[in-house]
Amino acid sequence: MKIERQEIGTVELVSPQGVLSEDDAEEFSALLAERVSGANPRLLVSLHDVPYMDSQALDGLVSAADEMIDRGSRLKLVAVSTTCREILELTGLAERFQFFEDAQDAARSFL
Repeated sequence: MKIERQEIGTVELVSPQGVLSEDDAEEFSALLAERVSGANPRLLVSLHDVPYMDSQALDGLVSAADEMIDRGSRLKLVAVSTTCREILELTGLAERFQFFEDAQDAARSFL
């Protein structure tokens, strides 16, 4: 699995590509945990190129979202694929995230 990282001003965009399961889900979850533990995390996650994620990837997203909520912010998801959006909605976890179609709009929402 490939994970692209991009800076949009003071905001970091993390864009995994491919199915998030097993070892890839573990790597993704560890990256999220590292990024939200820093000072004043401003993190976007694009799930545009993620056709499916398993429970471990979902746990990583939820842990990162909960950490950001505890710190007075929100984890913002960008261009979420249909299947991943359905997973978040069916599990009742979608409310922990803010959803955006465009990374620039999501980055501006931190202001």
